[in-house]
Amino acid sequence: MSRLHHASCVEFEHVGLLLRGAAGAGKSDLALRLIDAGATLIADDQVVISARDGRLVAQPPAALAGLLEIRGLGVVALPHGTETLLALAVDLMDDGEIARLPAAEATTIEGVVLPLIRLQPFGASAIARLRIAARLVDGRLEGVEAALGLRPARRSA
Repeated sequence: MSRLHHASCVEFEHVGLLLRGAAGAGKSDLALRLIDAGATLIADDQVVISARDGRLVAQPPAALAGLLEIRGLGVVALPHGTETLLALAVDLMDDGEIARLPAAEATTIEGVVLPLIRLQPFGASAIARLRIAARLVDGRLEGVEAALGLRPARRSA
C-alpha cells in the first residue's frame, strides 16, 4: 500500500533521503542545493511512499513529477528520478533543537524502521553533513555509524 507524505525526496550519493519538516522549514531549498551538488530529484513537497520487501520506496506523485518549487523563481521542471529506496530520514529544524552528540534515532514509516537524523537545512555544512550521513548509511564510511544508528542499507539488485 502506498501513502502520500508531506516531504521532499532526493537520491544523493546513491542513497534515498527523505527531507521532512513543517511548511517553510527548507525542504525545497535543501533539495535544490543537493541537486546542485549532484543529487537527483525524486519528489518535492509530496512523496508517495510504499513498503516493498521490508524496504521503503519513494516516488513522485504523477501530477508533481519533476517539479521543484524554487522560492523567487516559481515552480520549475527539472530532470528527476522515478523512484528511490529510502535509506535515511532527515528532520529539518533549528540548530538549538539538535543535540550536539545525538543518540541513535529512527522513525517508522509504513511499518518500516528508517534511521533518522536532525539537520539545520540552511547551515553552510548541511550538504557536507548529508554527504557523510549518506556514505555512513550506505556503508562506504566506517566509524561513528553505530553511535548514530546509521547502519549500512541493504541494496536491492
